[in-house]
Amino acid sequence: MSAKKRIAVLVEREYEDLELWYPYLRLVEAGYDVSVVGPEADQEYPSKHGYPIKACMGMAEGKDQDWDAVVIPGGWAPDRMRIHPEMVELVQKTNQRKGIVAAICHGPSLMVSADIVRGKKVTSYVAIKDDLVHAGGKWSDAEVVTDGNLITSRTPLDLVPFTKAILAALQ
Repeated sequence: MSAKKRIAVLVEREYEDLELWYPYLRLVEAGYDVSVVGPEADQEYPSKHGYPIKACMGMAEGKDQDWDAVVIPGGWAPDRMRIHPEMVELVQKTNQRKGIVAAICHGPSLMVSADIVRGKKVTSYVAIKDDLVHAGGKWSDAEVVTDGNLITSRTPLDLVPFTKAILAALQ
């Protein structure tokens, strides 16, 4: 790695524990500059199971950063994220710059709100399949789907290939 690539891992209340922590820790381990971005900086956000993580940056500041990648975990957090225009804008700007936008489980619902799945191959947890299809995505039931700068995956069982795809795309 020449310059340290910058990655935003998005957070809100009721994120799926493994879908945030596994990619976060693997990206830190690989030497990337990883920031947890939530609605407010220095606030703790509990997971679905009560495990907290503190956002080091708020969405107002985060939306104006030049991220090389953004990771959107699942759980109920994406439903909360997508009602914040700044979170949607962060995803849109990263996509416009051809930065990696990676989402797992319910995470692609934030991609729907950012209007970035139209004409793209995607996957997700089956419960949001219709949302992705109605937003113009080409949904398939696969452990990981990469289409250009978009990387999507289904469930915690797919975290290994999902994270490997993110790491490969960052090379």
